[in-house]
Amino acid sequence: MKPTREQIRRAARRYVKLVEWSEEDQCYLGSAPPLIGQSCHGPTERGVLAQLDQIVEEWIVTLLAEGKALPAGTANRDFSGKFIVRVPSAVHKRAALKAAARGESLNQFVADALARA
Repeated sequence: MKPTREQIRRAARRYVKLVEWSEEDQCYLGSAPPLIGQSCHGPTERGVLAQLDQIVEEWIVTLLAEGKALPAGTANRDFSGKFIVRVPSAVHKRAALKAAARGESLNQFVADALARA
């Protein structure tokens, strides 16, 4: 059975749509992980978001037509604020030493670095 327009839109609302400025490309880039990576670009956020909305809906239609399950949605998902990252011991040591030199914990150092990324 072919999904209705409303079913497609409802499914599309399950995904966070990201529009980010790219210094390298000098334009906005749009993605909707984990459904699709960077898939559109343009000079304005609004224009890229409009493109992205259409692309997300098209991907949903394609996946459903092929009988594939949609990836878990990202909208309204709660995050605990905790995750484990495995890095080489040399990277761990360098980060710990930089954190200590700044008088902060390794956790705070990494959280600040991630916030700036």
